[in-house]
Amino acid sequence: MTQATPPARPPKLAELRKRIKPPRDINSEHEQSLTMLDRAALLITERVGTMGFFLIILVWTVVWTGYNIAASELPALRLHAFDPFPAFVAYLLISNVIQILLMPLIMVGQNLQGRHSELRAQNDFEVNVKAEKEVELILEHLEYQADLILQLLKTQGRKLDAALVPDQDAPPAA
Repeated sequence: MTQATPPARPPKLAELRKRIKPPRDINSEHEQSLTMLDRAALLITERVGTMGFFLIILVWTVVWTGYNIAASELPALRLHAFDPFPAFVAYLLISNVIQILLMPLIMVGQNLQGRHSELRAQNDFEVNVKAEKEVELILEHLEYQADLILQLLKTQGRKLDAALVPDQDAPPAA
């Protein structure tokens, strides 16, 4: 029997831990990078971009215009219109100005949210690469162990097939 050289030993766990950098907390990094104006834009974007806000504006608009129309057009109801005819046009103008101001603010908030999403995607990629490296190292260790087992079988003069089949003469394991 010839003595086979042992396979190259994979790195130890302590060596691997030194090489691997700890995972990053992208959410806190993003949170710390925001200025006060960024935080205000995100706050407004998160509030304005909800169905609750939309429903509040819708109900307010319907009630406001409905009351003023009823007060102006139906004198029998004896309602006092707090916005007579020309003021209704001013209300539409003001609502358009509000929309014009909110639109860029919402876009700023969406850009900030998009930047955060890109950071999370980059972090996911880094975690996946790290996991792939760890799986490769596990496979290297398994190959190393398989090579060691094969070498042990060779030194005992046994074949792999014979080693996989249990001994018929051996007592059953308890």
